Amino acid sequence: MNLDAAIRKVPDFPKPGILFYDVTSIFTNPAAFSFAVSKSVELYKGEKVDGIIAIESRGFLLGAPLALALGVPCVLARKKGKLPGKTIEESYALEYGEATLQIHVEDLTAGKRWLIIDDLIATGGTVEAVAKMIERQGASVAGVFGVIALPFLNFAAKIGKYNPKWLVEYHGE
Repeated sequence: MNLDAAIRKVPDFPKPGILFYDVTSIFTNPAAFSFAVSKSVELYKGEKVDGIIAIESRGFLLGAPLALALGVPCVLARKKGKLPGKTIEESYALEYGEATLQIHVEDLTAGKRWLIIDDLIATGGTVEAVAKMIERQGASVAGVFGVIALPFLNFAAKIGKYNPKWLVEYHGE
């Protein structure tokens, strides 16, 4: 399957000059969605992964079926204020400002190897924030997976040590 063909490209969004890679179009295409999940399972089936941490929100759609296929827990990294229990949190830079992600402390087990899942890996900021929480809780990062990667934004500088993998990459215009 040509996964790239299933990804909607939206010019000038969210602002002029940006080409937006809309991964949501994969979820409306059952063949593309199945392919993305199957490929992620192939990549991690033989790896030592104790759990998945899926980043809000499209990472949830990829992380849940992968966790189920691997037989491991799926933990959610959510935007600040969305989780009711005791949380650990980490802020990260956005283009204009800052955002914060949180994970339930009781879900993030120390000593375990956690695979971080996001839909798109761009600058690496959100993944790095999750990795910091994992390590602060005495656990380790088993790897990073995204459907789409934008290596021209130099995410490797922040998260290269976590062995990021992806299915489709774009190199800018």
